Amino acid sequence: MQAELKKSEQILKDGKLLLYPTDTVWGIGCDATNPDAVQKVYNLKQRDDSKALICLVSSVEMLKDYVDYVPAEAVDIILKNTKKPTTIIYYANEKLAQNLLAEDNSVAVRVSQSEFCQRLINNFGKPIISTSANISGVSTPQNYNEIQPEILKGVDYVVNLQKSKKNAQPSQILKIDKSGQIHVIRP
Repeated sequence: MQAELKKSEQILKDGKLLLYPTDTVWGIGCDATNPDAVQKVYNLKQRDDSKALICLVSSVEMLKDYVDYVPAEAVDIILKNTKKPTTIIYYANEKLAQNLLAEDNSVAVRVSQSEFCQRLINNFGKPIISTSANISGVSTPQNYNEIQPEILKGVDYVVNLQKSKKNAQPSQILKIDKSGQIHVIRP
């Protein structure tokens, strides 16, 4: 795993695209603070850049560095919800690439539960993009073998781990409004 972490970290530092196993599905990743790298993800996915992307952090502490406010309700969900990976929508600060954000300046962030992702993010020191490895409008691949050839050819490096992982599912997505009310965006 150490060699994969080192190579993946260099790809991120170089502003390139990574295909990697997350705690949910295989993801396309890049430096979430690099607008040029983020644009490469939109181009590869053939996705309208008005649709925000998910990014991963390694801890609640890192999350607090990249969003304006982390409600207590979100911390409770992050720390207590270990059965299903959960992405929560927050309002971003100026440290993330602006083209990563939704029109209302919100960003979807998940504290990764994957050992590989946590180690990679900790080594890299910044959040990374984590969007499903598919062309926009095509079903999310549930395992490595379902990833489209265009995606495999379009990334700069494919992490050589967990290629046999079966039937992965995307995270649930929640939004916590300013009153603390939780809204389910994707169950």
